[in-house]
Amino acid sequence: MVFRNVIVCHMVPGSENIVGDVFGYYDKTTRPQDLGVIGRILLSHEDLYIHVIEREQDPKVSGQTRGLPAFQQIAEAIGPYVTPYPRYWKNPSDSVAKEFYRWVSDGEAPAETTLIVIVGRIKPGAEPDVARIFAESDAGSLPVQLGITGRWLYSIDDVYVHLLEQEASKAEAARDNHDKKPAFAKIMAELSPFISPYNPEAGRGPAREFYRWRADS
Repeated sequence: MVFRNVIVCHMVPGSENIVGDVFGYYDKTTRPQDLGVIGRILLSHEDLYIHVIEREQDPKVSGQTRGLPAFQQIAEAIGPYVTPYPRYWKNPSDSVAKEFYRWVSDGEAPAETTLIVIVGRIKPGAEPDVARIFAESDAGSLPVQLGITGRWLYSIDDVYVHLLEQEASKAEAARDNHDKKPAFAKIMAELSPFISPYNPEAGRGPAREFYRWRADS
């Protein structure tokens, strides 16, 4: 199973191509996989930068806790565009969101999955309530109906990040029909005291992917 870290920062809107090109250059000219990094996805949502780092193992298990080989050069190159989000930021690790819930299907893994990243705001201290709501739902039939194979929830300051892994063959149909299911409406109603859109004026919607890299097999 892939282990993921999620980094959350502010990003200057419209700078996706610049930031993506920086990572593209260093992912091609260095070997992040030598430090256990096998993939990354960069996404944007409003003024947010979401960086999903994929590893073969939890760094606490593998011992590979170092950052990218060219971390300092990358930090300097994207510095004008990407800045810390947390108010308490003191060092780079403070930008790593904390995972507070995960669920993975125990069924047979599908041939192909897609990863959807949803961003919102979370009421401070509401992580146990949100985890409970999803745990109750994931114990039922809704994940199977929607083709969901995994779910990971993270928070950092007042930002909520929801990684949703879904069967690729069912993802589009599920997006079109999930809001018609009573069980889905029930979850949304239960979450409403704790989770809200990041920007209420813009409404809800997934983060937009602007860069993806995978290590050579």
